[in-house]
Amino acid sequence: MIVFERNVIKIIVFFSALLFWALPVQSHAGNIVTDAGGRSIQVDAPFTRIISLYGAHTRNLETLGLDDEIIGICPMDEWGAKQEFSYHDGLEKFLAARPDLVLIRPMIDRAYAALVKGMERSGIVVVSLQPGSVDEMFDYWLTLGTLTGKVDQARQMVAAFKDEIAGIQSVTRMIADKKQVYFEAIHSRMKTFTPGSMAIFALETAGGVNIARDAPSVRGTNIAFYGKERILSHAHEIDVFLSQKGAMNQPTIEMIKDEPGFDVIRAVKENQVFIVDEKIVSRPTMDLLKGIHAIADMLYPGALEKGRVQ
Repeated sequence: MIVFERNVIKIIVFFSALLFWALPVQSHAGNIVTDAGGRSIQVDAPFTRIISLYGAHTRNLETLGLDDEIIGICPMDEWGAKQEFSYHDGLEKFLAARPDLVLIRPMIDRAYAALVKGMERSGIVVVSLQPGSVDEMFDYWLTLGTLTGKVDQARQMVAAFKDEIAGIQSVTRMIADKKQVYFEAIHSRMKTFTPGSMAIFALETAGGVNIARDAPSVRGTNIAFYGKERILSHAHEIDVFLSQKGAMNQPTIEMIKDEPGFDVIRAVKENQVFIVDEKIVSRPTMDLLKGIHAIADMLYPGALEKGRVQ
């Protein structure tokens, strides 16, 4: 039986000794971190008063074992009684909290430049991070480890993740008749994911075949435009219709089934339409493993358990 809910710490301790030497450290020259905005930050000591403005940062900081060092989180995050901060807040709120590091992502860097520059002028270090692929995710975890003095724990996260993936793939690669899947990113705009994105990694690791392999990226992001016409051109090939659900996309199975024209899609006809939480398929956290397990169970119920991944 697959054991995903096993004690992560035990996995980490066991496999870190084995894989520690092989993990990538390409963007960590000494204690210098380079972020998505081109900033180079010399980390002479761990930051100890951190505000996270992205849910994935928050989740990873928690997994790294931090707590008291995190003084602020996003409004949608849940972490005890920690104070909530948003990029919609004024600069004064951030200054009053006296953070030494504010973690953001590129969207905030672009859309709220005045807030970011205000923090930097006031002496607050701002770091913008958001990996676009699983390989970049590993380096991102190491970057967070460098910033917080938790490099060993970050390396251990990478080792544990890689081990779990290897176990899953040992089963799914043996599935002969793989399901053809359309993985929807944004229902109202008929968008999917680009090949190489974390969501498609989750789908393919779970044994699914991405039917929208030719989807073009939207503005260099992991979101890709596909359109209803192209979806329907694969109507008789789509075994499973999968859609993510999150703050910006709230599809339901009924909504998908009732979409004009979708009644000809094989997955719709055969009631093979599923919804998955975007937090476990699109965010660069250890929870991506949960997403892979969830998708595998939708595509091949019980197959992983029978494969006895341990």
